[in-house]
Amino acid sequence: MKLFGTDGIRGTVNEHPMTPETVLRIGMAAASLLREKHGRNMILIGKDTRLSGYIIESALTSGICSMGMNVTLVGPIPTPGVAYLIRTLRLDAGIVISASHNPFEDNGIKFFSSEGYKLSDELERKIEGLVKEDGLLKNRPQGSEIGKAYRLDDATGRYIEYIKSTIPRGVTFEGMKIVVDCANGAAYKTTPWLFRELGANVISMNDKPDGMNINAGSGSLHMEALQKAVKLHKADVGIAHDGDADRAIFCDEKGRIVDGDKIMGMWAVELKRERMLKKNTVVATVMSNFGLEKFLAMNGIKLIRTKVGDRYVVEKMSHGGYNLGGEQSGHIIFLDHNTTGDGPLTALQVLYLMKKRDAALSKLSQGIQLYPQILTNVRVKHKHDIKAIPEIEDAILSAEKKLAGKGRVLVRASGTEPKIRVMIEGEDMKLVKRLGNDIAKVIQKKMT
Repeated sequence: MKLFGTDGIRGTVNEHPMTPETVLRIGMAAASLLREKHGRNMILIGKDTRLSGYIIESALTSGICSMGMNVTLVGPIPTPGVAYLIRTLRLDAGIVISASHNPFEDNGIKFFSSEGYKLSDELERKIEGLVKEDGLLKNRPQGSEIGKAYRLDDATGRYIEYIKSTIPRGVTFEGMKIVVDCANGAAYKTTPWLFRELGANVISMNDKPDGMNINAGSGSLHMEALQKAVKLHKADVGIAHDGDADRAIFCDEKGRIVDGDKIMGMWAVELKRERMLKKNTVVATVMSNFGLEKFLAMNGIKLIRTKVGDRYVVEKMSHGGYNLGGEQSGHIIFLDHNTTGDGPLTALQVLYLMKKRDAALSKLSQGIQLYPQILTNVRVKHKHDIKAIPEIEDAILSAEKKLAGKGRVLVRASGTEPKIRVMIEGEDMKLVKRLGNDIAKVIQKKMT
């Protein structure tokens, strides 16, 4: 069974592959491949707030140390905090234990290189191959050659200070009221602490994790409570993270959602105005709304699309020399500052833009008119090749014909869950809904 999906390894805890036995071998395999011949030989491990984080952390640490590498444990911290700390501490690699927006019963493992980037598909395949090899247990170091585990107590503080350094000194948010939904996840301390230090009046929601309430009716996938809180408190802005805080979704002062596409559009125009948008290009995925592409084109900015997954966005950005990209879901990559989607950093940049332009979020985002878009998730038993099922292909072609060039159809298998995702966008909401339902029904009939 394949271990790696779109974003690392993920699954239900105590079911393959997220069992202590398999995770131990994953740690051993990773240490075998990532070990460098120098004194530190160090992998940093961070996690979100899931109950199962203790099990996974212990198994990974044991596997890594058994192969002669050392481990630095930092506890709960946003995924982008790990990417930053790997670079600043000059470590060999990093691991985040998180299943992102999934429920607490799930957990996952994400790997980062010494440069803070997610590992390539090739390196993931090598790790996966080693996990399955019988020879993995041979020639393990003994005696003084085994690894040690250390704990870094000020990791969150270091990360927050770095985020603050990305805006000019002296900028404060005094007089601004913000609501933050931490999803009872990895940012439960980070984002409220960050903005309080910068003078904002912070109303913090879902910031009391108990190991089981992560993402439960909260965070970037459940915006309703945040929208109500912003209007109730007459706040300037609302910010929502997912479980590992590599995402940020916003709502403006009127309680209207401002997603990743709008954030990219706003910041692309701002960076171009400042002559800082490299090659006048933004990198997004196939899921980003056609309205974003149209808005960028009107402003002389090119949009390049990749496969779904912020790792593919980052790869395209780094190889092409671009500095702004992301996903509709709220993974925004400011490559001048960090190497992965960064929720707290994105939140800071958005508030800084509001301050800099002395404008409400509703005004900054109003020019980006997004097309009606419906995303339907169909749970399936097996993610067969969609193109191999003629009835599904026929349903997709029929939908495209009815849209008559005034919309898009995208049907793909989820890389992290047993689901087929059906995305339809177009000018007519009723038509979009009907076409999405038609395709979903065919998938249910043929794949469940």
